[in-house]
Amino acid sequence: MQSQSAAEPAAVCCGTTTRSPEIITVVGYAPISLQPGQNQQHKILMAMRASKLQAYQEMASVIHGRLIRSQSSMNDMVLQGDRVQSAVSGIVRGARVVKTYPVQDDVYATVLELQLTDDIQRAYLRM
Repeated sequence: MQSQSAAEPAAVCCGTTTRSPEIITVVGYAPISLQPGQNQQHKILMAMRASKLQAYQEMASVIHGRLIRSQSSMNDMVLQGDRVQSAVSGIVRGARVVKTYPVQDDVYATVLELQLTDDIQRAYLRM
């Protein structure tokens, strides 16, 4: 794992970019202060792990797609509620962690890359 300065983008969500048609790059983020842990160092390690898992979830979403379920309810033509659920399922093989680094004071980020193979390209292009 490489450490880098806090000069990286400061968004607290996920991101997907492609440097070339053959490589998919995703970023996963996790807050440090919200992690369970006995001390700050343990919380940092947990945030590093959480950001890696979030990056893998984003990678699976890019390759296999994301299932979205939405439900809205109305009464007398007045919206009573909206419910949106999201799920992703799939296997990610061959991805590599490019770097893990802190973003500002309370967020850790992990960059994950995947070299597209013929099988992954077929799955990716089916979307």
